[in-house]
Amino acid sequence: MKDRQLIVVALGGNAISRPSQRGDVADQFANSRNTAVPLADLVEQGHQLVITHGNGPQIGNFLLRNEAAADKIYPLSMDVAVAHVQGGMGFMIAETLRNELARRKVDRCVAGVITMIEVDRTDPSFTDPTKPIGRALTRKEADRFAAEGWTIREVESGKFRRVVPSPVPKRILEIDHIRRSVEAGELLVVCGGGGIPVVREPVNGYRGVAAVIDKDLASSMLATQLDVDTMLVLTNVDRISIDFGKPTERAIETMTATQARGWLNEGQFPPGSMGPKVQGALDFLDASSKPHARVIIGPLDNAADAVTGKVGTSITKG
Repeated sequence: MKDRQLIVVALGGNAISRPSQRGDVADQFANSRNTAVPLADLVEQGHQLVITHGNGPQIGNFLLRNEAAADKIYPLSMDVAVAHVQGGMGFMIAETLRNELARRKVDRCVAGVITMIEVDRTDPSFTDPTKPIGRALTRKEADRFAAEGWTIREVESGKFRRVVPSPVPKRILEIDHIRRSVEAGELLVVCGGGGIPVVREPVNGYRGVAAVIDKDLASSMLATQLDVDTMLVLTNVDRISIDFGKPTERAIETMTATQARGWLNEGQFPPGSMGPKVQGALDFLDASSKPHARVIIGPLDNAADAVTGKVGTSITKG
């Protein structure tokens, strides 16, 4: 395998906002600066990165701000809100990574690309929303927001979250521009928050819709279309485990796509946590033309060691 690789790096929304924090702009910049360090390690190793990120905490807070200011100024629709959050988070990641590289005497431009992703207007998620966004709500808050039209689900006893549609991504509208930039050797931040979901109308063309695309599925599609060597999913665990929380819990260093699919079908990887990451990995490996293609799911703070196999779980075609 080549030492230097083209890597799609998928960052979770919690890479920028941590659950224990208030999550204001100062927190997000501080977390972005921390995240920039392992990303810069990869660049210094010679890898070319195309970075994606989630936006669950950020889009939830943005929409709460919408509600809080509704009697003062017009609210923004969810598609425009996703675009705002994508631009803001892309700016923070690009600025802090560029500064970290400059600190190491590496002169590289990092560019954020506002990215739209086409989805199917008949996707079943539009009638059965399941994607949690924003902070946990009390029962009183949940009742109030439900009365205002939000779809609310109890995710744990006494803890509620807003849920929104999460349609399957079909096409990245800016993929040709992204591909040209990659070929020119640029460092990019794209498909932020899973991309801005749009549907194509027969007469009027594209139209934004109220939804949030799962960033792991969008990242998988991006990795496939760029024909990358490695998709790197950075999260808060050193390795994937099976039988999580049980006496038989076991961390997995490597698994084949067949093993991963079997464990996914058994329910080892829940939909609200590791499930979309493993499904995205399988989608990429199934579609990739490269026999050595792999997906690594590993810790955010140790990305360089994840790429070399010292930490993380590597999923291969087998």
